[in-house]
Amino acid sequence: MPTHYKGSAKAIRALNAHINLERAANTVAAQLTARLDAQGLTISQFGTLEVLFHLGPLCQNEIAQKLLRSGGNMTLVINNLEKQGWVWRVRQGDDRRLIRVHLTPRGRREIARVIPGHVNAVVKTMSPLTARDQEDLRRICRKFGRGSTTNSRNTFLERGNKHDSNSTK
Repeated sequence: MPTHYKGSAKAIRALNAHINLERAANTVAAQLTARLDAQGLTISQFGTLEVLFHLGPLCQNEIAQKLLRSGGNMTLVINNLEKQGWVWRVRQGDDRRLIRVHLTPRGRREIARVIPGHVNAVVKTMSPLTARDQEDLRRICRKFGRGSTTNSRNTFLERGNKHDSNSTK
């Protein structure tokens, strides 16, 4: 459904593109979230396990920045992952505020088990697009990512984005 806003052609074009982008992103997220839900993971839990799996131990704030989540949200997510026995925290040296998060062997096995199915779900979700469409989409999305300033990213995190914050999985 296009915008009902009555404005300039530029405004209407931008609003229509935005509406389509939001709907597409929400559709893809809903499909992938449902699959992860069936695996017993929230999207934030999966992202945390996945980033630790690929990058190794990280500080909690580094994970939050990579996943565009608030520090408070990451605390909850990591608490829940710790309860599952999938991660553990290690305080760093003299600065007790600095906490590095590590995958446990059990967490490593869990994410290694989930990733192949998740990749297959992403491939299936993206299958309506040709290879060229997928490359074009990636290129366009990178423009958005590069266009956002560090300040806007920090503002996003400071506002306390609450994705998955109510989940106790």
